[in-house]
Parts: sequence; C-alpha cells; structure tokens
Amino acid sequence: MEYFSAVLSAEESNRMGSRIEAHFEERGFGLWAIEIPNVTSFAGFIGLTVARFEARFTPCVEIGWRLAHEHWGRGYATEGAQATLEFGFTALGLEEVVSFTTAGNMRSRRVMEKLGMSHDPADDFDYPLLPDGHPLRRHVLYRWLAGPGERHREGTARRKAALADLRSRLGG
Repeated sequence: MEYFSAVLSAEESNRMGSRIEAHFEERGFGLWAIEIPNVTSFAGFIGLTVARFEARFTPCVEIGWRLAHEHWGRGYATEGAQATLEFGFTALGLEEVVSFTTAGNMRSRRVMEKLGMSHDPADDFDYPLLPDGHPLRRHVLYRWLAGPGERHREGTARRKAALADLRSRLGG
C-alpha cells in the first residue's frame, strides 16, 4: 500500500471485496485473486475494472494489480497482466485498456512498460479522489489500444512480443 493514501481497515477491505464481486456480476469481468501454486493461496489481485471516477479519459477499462510485498519483483504482476490483456482484447473485445498510478510508483510503471503500454505525459492527471495538495495526487496514464494508432506505434513491437510470449507459455 506504499502508493495508496492509507491502509484499508477490515471493514473497508470487506467493502472492496463486495464491490469486486458486484463488478463481476454486473460486467462479467473484474479483479481476480492471484494464487501462486506451492507458494500461497492468495498473493493479491490482478484484473480489469471500470474506473469509478470522472476524468477526461473516462469511461474506461483499467488493468490493475496489487500484490503482497513478498511477491514483488518475481514477474507475477507482468505475467498476470499479460494474460488479463489477452482476455480483455480477445474475450471481451475491448478497444482500449488503460492503467494509471501515482507518478512516483516506478515498479508499476515498469510493469506497464513491459506490457508495451504507451505513455504520453500530456495524458497525466490529478487523481480526483485525492484532495488538492496530496503527495500522491499526480498520476500517470498508460494506454494500450487493440488496433494500431499513429500515437501508439512505439509500443507495437513490445506488445506483439509480450502476446507471443504469453501464447507460447499458455500452449497456444
């Protein structure tokens, strides 16, 4: 929770779980619990969700992840996010997926870049659910479009390589 405004209380965590379940029921997708065989039955979550605030890029589908600290740096976020993007673009037929984080969260930004997502500093924004002046308010926005776009050509080779790698690991 290093890049969040506060650690969730048990009650807040339960409400979040209820929101995740409701999102699945309403939209057919959401945040999946991550199990690492022979390591842990719950390492965190990775998935797709519809942003719950208004900004110039909403409505949107966001890919996000949150893993327990002891599971950082092992590739779980990248691997899970690759599978999530594949699901979003193939099974759901999404045209675009975004991801955002506070500007200083370099670990998540590296995952976004490994996924081949594009970042344009002109898209960065102040997260509307945090007050003015809050140190975590400034956020960066990354995008991945399903089709080629002039603005997003830079990440095309990385996206193709990431999907090819995922397909080979999934046996398809």
